[in-house]
Amino acid sequence: MPGLVRRLLVALVAVAAACNPVPSPGPSPEPLASDQTLSFPIAQDVADFDPAMISSPADVDILRNVFSGLYRFDSQLREVPDIAAGLPAISADGLTYTFHLRAGATFSNGDAITADDFIYSWNRAAALQGDYAGLFAVVAGYQAVASGRAAAMTGLAKVDDTTFTATLTKPAGYFLAEVGLWPFWVVDQKVIAGAGEDVWSTKPETLIGSGPFRMTARSPGQSMDFAPVASWYGGKTGLLTHVHVAVMQDTSTQVELYEAGVFSLIGYARQGLPAKDANRYTTEAKLKGELALVPSATTFWVGFNLRSGPFAGVDAGRGGRHAFSTAIDRHALADAVCDAMTSCREETGGVISKGLTGYLGDGQDPNVKFDAAAAKAEYAAWDPTGAKVRGLKYTYDSNPFNKAVCANLQQQWLKNLGVTVGCVEMDRKTFFDQRDACAYPIFRQSWSADYDHPQDWFDYLFVTGASSGGSCYSSSAVDKAVTGADASTDPSSLDDYKTAGMDLISDSAFAGLLYGVQQYLVHPYVKGAGGNALYDNSWTEVRILQH
Repeated sequence: MPGLVRRLLVALVAVAAACNPVPSPGPSPEPLASDQTLSFPIAQDVADFDPAMISSPADVDILRNVFSGLYRFDSQLREVPDIAAGLPAISADGLTYTFHLRAGATFSNGDAITADDFIYSWNRAAALQGDYAGLFAVVAGYQAVASGRAAAMTGLAKVDDTTFTATLTKPAGYFLAEVGLWPFWVVDQKVIAGAGEDVWSTKPETLIGSGPFRMTARSPGQSMDFAPVASWYGGKTGLLTHVHVAVMQDTSTQVELYEAGVFSLIGYARQGLPAKDANRYTTEAKLKGELALVPSATTFWVGFNLRSGPFAGVDAGRGGRHAFSTAIDRHALADAVCDAMTSCREETGGVISKGLTGYLGDGQDPNVKFDAAAAKAEYAAWDPTGAKVRGLKYTYDSNPFNKAVCANLQQQWLKNLGVTVGCVEMDRKTFFDQRDACAYPIFRQSWSADYDHPQDWFDYLFVTGASSGGSCYSSSAVDKAVTGADASTDPSSLDDYKTAGMDLISDSAFAGLLYGVQQYLVHPYVKGAGGNALYDNSWTEVRILQH
């Protein structure tokens, strides 16, 4: 066993022995290991432990075990009550939500959770203006708090210790999905006042949440340790007695330690495998059973500028956009950039990723069907002299994946259309600033869902004036469908989103490329681990069998 492996294994055993496990749950029919320690690596340390300031999906996956809110999302992405006693009562006009708290909910230090704690937490998150503070924008009074003109949102009101209301500025059927997200998690105002705003979330003893686990130790940039919360209000915390998270940039070393038994799994907190190991675990028969692949909530596509340049105009540029899309062999692209289909796969069902609400279904995007001959004929009819796309450049933000995608597209467009397209690499900030201003005729685009609701895609990317689309696309039909669906709490509004999704395809507003894939490399004796398109399975679901 290499020296690094041996040292880390010894350290892990020592940490496990020092933890204080809660009393064991009832007997399990499975032969359980005596050491119920879950261990896994992450490449980057958690950037911020404060729910109001979290910006990384990887950090969410860890901290959703430490913090909680009114609602949570189960392993099937269903939203279920957590601290809430049930679903909210919604006023007839769709503006006022009344939330009732379950009896006996407490923070990990035993402090009772009340309506005042939620009102404090939501106002605090709105005022701090973290990356996701805008999720409160639909709550009355948010703009005044965000600008510093007020300390509290006028839309939040306490009814009694276990009841409060949130009044919105407009009907928003997606609000309930947002309420399950991290800026809406509850924090302990007594602890924050006592420890200080700048300190409370940096120390295990003051990182007080209401989730099933609490932090017991942390070495910044190196590791974190967690233990179940005794007498957790939610009931049993599962079988694990200890969770150890190692910060380790070298992904090859991660795999080496996994194979030595130091790590239970690789994949939690959105961790990925090196390409060589991903290939090995898909080709070697004895290893295949340890690698599970699930859709991740990310879609990659070619964006077109519909305001200016050769592809401008919903109708005028449609033929060119469609030809450029159908000239792409997605299978060849995925072969080139997706690590044996373990990190991404071909897009076939529209812009909303597979595994999420609003996905149109396998094979429902006809614009991704490769047909070189038809594409070339369509392109020639649209641009018979080649003048429209002369000097065309595809712009992307600098990283190896985006560079490889551009190189592949460049080759395919030259081969299948006879069009030379340049690849232009930009630093990330410049690229986003200019793309969002619709500065590029053709460009790299992607979206990683923040939550499982189509509104998260359409309002930010495709409605008129969308802030992150980069295409300046505008369609009255899409706007009408999305506006109505956004306001509705009726499940049938999903049909309107799907209609809007088909309109995007009919307009060739984008050229879908790939869907992201999340890898989970898990030892056979680790049960309950895995995840869905947005989240890892909760630590409460994981157990370690004898091995």
